[in-house]
Parts: sequence; C-alpha cells; structure tokens
Amino acid sequence: MSKVSYYTEEGLKKLRKELDYLRDVERPKASQAIAEARDKGDLSENAEYDAAKEAQGLLEMKIAKMEETLASARVIDESQLDTSKVLVLSTVKIKNPANNMVMTYTLVAESEANLKQGKISVNSPIGKGLLGKSVGDIAEVTVPNGVMKLEILEITRN
Repeated sequence: MSKVSYYTEEGLKKLRKELDYLRDVERPKASQAIAEARDKGDLSENAEYDAAKEAQGLLEMKIAKMEETLASARVIDESQLDTSKVLVLSTVKIKNPANNMVMTYTLVAESEANLKQGKISVNSPIGKGLLGKSVGDIAEVTVPNGVMKLEILEITRN
C-alpha cells in the first residue's frame, strides 16, 4: 500500500505534466529506438537493442512510480490550515541562537522541495523538527553533526 502524499495545486499540475510528457513523448521514442535497433539484424549480439530495451524498462518503471504517486496524491486546502502551528505549506521565519542567523523556509512535500527557492521538505531533518511548533518555541533539530536549536519567530501562509 502506498502512502498519501500532499501537494500544492501547482506541484500536482507539474507532476501530471511530467507524467503526460513521459507517456506521450518519451514512450514512443523508446519504442522507436527498439524498432530501429531490431531492424539492424541479429538480436543476440545487438548491444544497441539491449540498451534500448533497458532504457524502455527504466522509463516504464518511472511512469509506473509516478502513476502510483499521483493515485495517492492529495491537494492541500490551505484555507483549512491552522496558522498558529507549523504545518505543511507554512512559511516559517527561524533564528539560530548560536549564530543569530535568521532564515525563512516554506515547508512543502518532498517532491516540491527546492532550497534555492526556500522550500524544504517536511521530511527533512529541519522540516520534521519544525512541524507542530508555535511562535516562540525552540525546535531541536537533529542534524549530522549533533543537535541544532532553532527559535521560531514567525509563521505565515503564502
């Protein structure tokens, strides 16, 4: 059984678009590559045919995984989310008391995480440490080099 994944409307559209591309563009390309390799003769010694078949198998596996993800995907209704606690889609302003560095992150589903855009996964160590906390709380986050304390300064929704 697959686990439920939560997405923003934008993230779900992106996932569907990528799946459609794989089905409608990449799958026919893979079939064409196999057909061209098959036309070159003896299949027992045809490395091009073997490579095309392997590429097709990997593509089909990727398509199946994406279909499974989409089947268990749920769109998050942001209007129903509590702004007093850190939840998925919360934008959190945090401060590291050790160096007084202030950072702002938005917690998103794992597939939508993008550190350059300030989006971190709820499954990341920082994301897990922040979930359920309120403004003023100190989140203790376990990171590879120990425990890092982060003070929650502000929680908003975008």
